[in-house]
Amino acid sequence: MRDTSKHQGLRRKLADVLERKGITDRNVLNAVRKIPRHLFIDSSFEAHAYQDKAFPIAANQTISQPYTVAFQSQTLEIKKGDRVLEIGTGSGYQTAVLLELDAEVYTIERQQELFKKTSLFLPKIGYKPKRFIFGDGYKGLEEKAPFDKIIVTAGAPYVPKPLLAQLKVGGMLLIPVGDETQIMTQFIRKSATEFDKKELGDFAFVPMLEDKQ
Repeated sequence: MRDTSKHQGLRRKLADVLERKGITDRNVLNAVRKIPRHLFIDSSFEAHAYQDKAFPIAANQTISQPYTVAFQSQTLEIKKGDRVLEIGTGSGYQTAVLLELDAEVYTIERQQELFKKTSLFLPKIGYKPKRFIFGDGYKGLEEKAPFDKIIVTAGAPYVPKPLLAQLKVGGMLLIPVGDETQIMTQFIRKSATEFDKKELGDFAFVPMLEDKQ
């Protein structure tokens, strides 16, 4: 698992690209500069690791486009110690960014192959979420609720009610909603029953699947 000065230079360039595209959060940009993204994809595709595009990984899933990861991370406005629920661990790259932002991360993956791979891989390179969970992201993680932030990293056809229910008052859910393309949708919980909803533009994600395999 090599991380060379060439890789580091490519990460700096990628962070510059993201900055030009509107990412302003210094902590997010620093996370992009620090995390060795090439280790999260198959080594034969290493040349693509620092391009601003999504890339296939195991189980017909993708590692999200760096801009998308940075956009979601910036929008979440993570504060040190925030309790964050991530739906869709995938390769673990978004998880690593959240950990670099000093969040306490609980992450759920429903593809067994990815769950096994990523839950072994992330700690090996120094990233340790509070918990890895193999399960159905539509149900959230009730026993650890409420959360300061909930991030969904797959396209959801609708907004799962349990995720809204598991937010703290003042907390934020960030979820891409839609079938073919998704609208990044932000919910801020105002009270037990009230949520502020905001749409933040079109994105493309793999579908969010229900139930375990």
